[in-house]
Amino acid sequence: MSFPTNLRYTKDHEWVSLDGNVATIGITDFAQRELGDIVYVDVATVGQSLEAGATFGSVEAVKTVSDLFLPVAGTITELNAELAGVPELVNTDPYGKGWMIKMTVDNIADVAALMDAAAYESLVS
Repeated sequence: MSFPTNLRYTKDHEWVSLDGNVATIGITDFAQRELGDIVYVDVATVGQSLEAGATFGSVEAVKTVSDLFLPVAGTITELNAELAGVPELVNTDPYGKGWMIKMTVDNIADVAALMDAAAYESLVS
């Protein structure tokens, strides 16, 4: 399992990459392994401003459906359109092509307050 050190993590197994005030968010390698084969990613919140912890969508695997929780407050600006045709990118490249949304973050300090790679690795180990 990999834990890229340039990302921040949540207890709900989402990762965050920050570029200025734009965050890219996906689920971790651990989460995709636990879920199994991803068959559908549902995000109907593009354009919405949501609080941290709000459900921004769901991911459907062969055996289960799991909610996706927003790690920090902000406005969802983009959905990874590639996932509509190739949802298994979440399994094969969770930290790259398998990203789920981009958002404008209300307060970038909130991202820094999330877990670093070492803290997240100890949570799931």
